[in-house]
Amino acid sequence: MQRYPIGIQDFESLREDGYVYIDKTEQIYKLLDGKYYFLSRPRRFGKSLLINTLDAIFSGKKHLFEGLWIEDKIEWKTYPIIRLSFAIMDYKNLGLEHQIIASLQKNAQKYKLNIDLNSPKAAFIDLIEKLSQIDKVVILIDEYDKPLIDYLEPDQIPTAQKHRDILKNFYGTLKDSDKYIRFVFITGVSKFSKVSIFSDLNHLEDLTINPLSATLVGYTQSELEKYFGQEIRQMAEKEGLSYAEMLEKIRLWYNGYSWQGEKVYNPFSILRFVKSADFMNFWFETGSPNFLIQILNRDFDYNFEDIEADDRILGSFQLENLNPITLLFQTGYLTIKEKIGRDYVLTYPNKEVKYSLLENLLGDYTQLPNLSATAKRVHKAFETQNWEMLKEQINILFSKIPNQIFDAHQEKYYHAIIFMIFQLLDYQIQAEVSTSKGRIDVVVSTTKNIFIVEFKLNESAEKAILQIREKEYYKPYLEKERNIILVGISLENKEVQGILVENLENSK
Repeated sequence: MQRYPIGIQDFESLREDGYVYIDKTEQIYKLLDGKYYFLSRPRRFGKSLLINTLDAIFSGKKHLFEGLWIEDKIEWKTYPIIRLSFAIMDYKNLGLEHQIIASLQKNAQKYKLNIDLNSPKAAFIDLIEKLSQIDKVVILIDEYDKPLIDYLEPDQIPTAQKHRDILKNFYGTLKDSDKYIRFVFITGVSKFSKVSIFSDLNHLEDLTINPLSATLVGYTQSELEKYFGQEIRQMAEKEGLSYAEMLEKIRLWYNGYSWQGEKVYNPFSILRFVKSADFMNFWFETGSPNFLIQILNRDFDYNFEDIEADDRILGSFQLENLNPITLLFQTGYLTIKEKIGRDYVLTYPNKEVKYSLLENLLGDYTQLPNLSATAKRVHKAFETQNWEMLKEQINILFSKIPNQIFDAHQEKYYHAIIFMIFQLLDYQIQAEVSTSKGRIDVVVSTTKNIFIVEFKLNESAEKAILQIREKEYYKPYLEKERNIILVGISLENKEVQGILVENLENSK
């Protein structure tokens, strides 16, 4: 039975204690001829393990790499290393500058050095120069942005701005210390604009959406099957599925993250999945996206399928103007679906992320807990085409929502709540679909049927059906070889007043 390194980020412990390690050393090897690197990835994606692996390489610990690709590919040599992890600094209680100095002092003590402790920048410069007398210095910085992303709620932005200024001054040290440095690798969740943090580091190579580094962290399909094939076969047999069917189910749940290369799985989710042998939302449980939900709620955003964004939006995290699409991409709730010229199309990476985010948004927008039961009953209503059940379930949901929430958003609110409930149905859902003659409110696609849904606030369901007919919303779906069903829903006074349903052949 394999040992799964859930929560284990220390490469040495992982190797010495016999845990599974997905060998990334061939890709790491390709970075060693370079000098300054930056990589942003969502949380729980293996960034800290990557930093620890680089530490072991530059510490000359060849014995830890026995049997791995890199074992006989490099000259094993020991370099002086400065390691900083902002994830373990107690800056909330002790202050950021104090904690940076304390961390640098701890690095200095490892080499029995005394350094200037007057400021973070002075300490950093002094430590680099003194270590360079041993050899050129390796600098590994993990979660560089945590002192910023911990303070993204509106009333905390001034603290984030203060921390940003401290970090900008601190990282500026690297430019003037270039002659002393062998290698720099910086990781984080977000990618702040170079002007705000790394203004002096024009030579910092950003690996975030570099196709050559797309699988540097995360598990590829071949890695999943190579290292966990036995467990997957056992699960398939238990569920009465073929191996290929189980792989497809796992892919839909956990694969899909893309940074302009092969799609990958979140390592944490996969390790938890193979250990528990159960499909659950593992990644989302590890952290609360409160600040993100608040920002989405501010703009009342809810439709994140096929979002168009340019490279400026993806790579410019600005405290004074937090763009929700930038946040969703950099924190892992959206990923790259395709690139068209300099623009990108973003979408949810997989079911795990999609369902978790939608459930959290629904909970926040409605102030109601646990709406999964409602979603299951709405799913059954569509499956059986029981429209009275659909009406009943939506009305029960609406009846529990405070009046002031409805009053703030009016028609958009009805659309948003119903659309998000539909999205939890495990069907293909599209909202505000543009056609040559107008825009469809919602399209629900199942294996047998395509439902064209139009809402009308304070107007009849008949008028909704008439609009679908007159604007021929069904035309793009005529070649799908599925039944096309027109659904008109009238809404008034926090209730579904009526639902009118017609098959296409009866409505032309």
